[in-house]
Amino acid sequence: MRPTLDSSLADVFVFATVSAESAQVPQLLSADISADVKMIFKENEAWTVILTRSRAEQLGLQYIFPCRQITLNVHSSLDAVGFLAAVTARLAKLEIGVNPVSAYFHDHLFVPDGKEHAAVAELERMAAESVDGIS
Repeated sequence: MRPTLDSSLADVFVFATVSAESAQVPQLLSADISADVKMIFKENEAWTVILTRSRAEQLGLQYIFPCRQITLNVHSSLDAVGFLAAVTARLAKLEIGVNPVSAYFHDHLFVPDGKEHAAVAELERMAAESVDGIS
């Protein structure tokens, strides 16, 4: 596991909601906006959107949880048991909240803005311990 802080954006990410009937849903997928959107997920109540704070403000969306993205650069199986539980438990010991997202190729962690460097450092220690335990 090689945790990498997404530093491609100077902006932080936020979690917002858009009603299921909103005309903003197709807009979020348009080419000029989609670069700022990390995830759209349909829940029973509404669409959850992870996007940059600046884009959320531009679109007039209410949002919560300003955060940074950390990508776990390991190809973990989508049916792996316990991997994210171990990662999130480790960060919980440092009182770092995590909103994980499992995508096709990698797992991604959204951690509170300002705690991203501590989270990466702890994940690097965790990875080093795993390697040391194997050799």
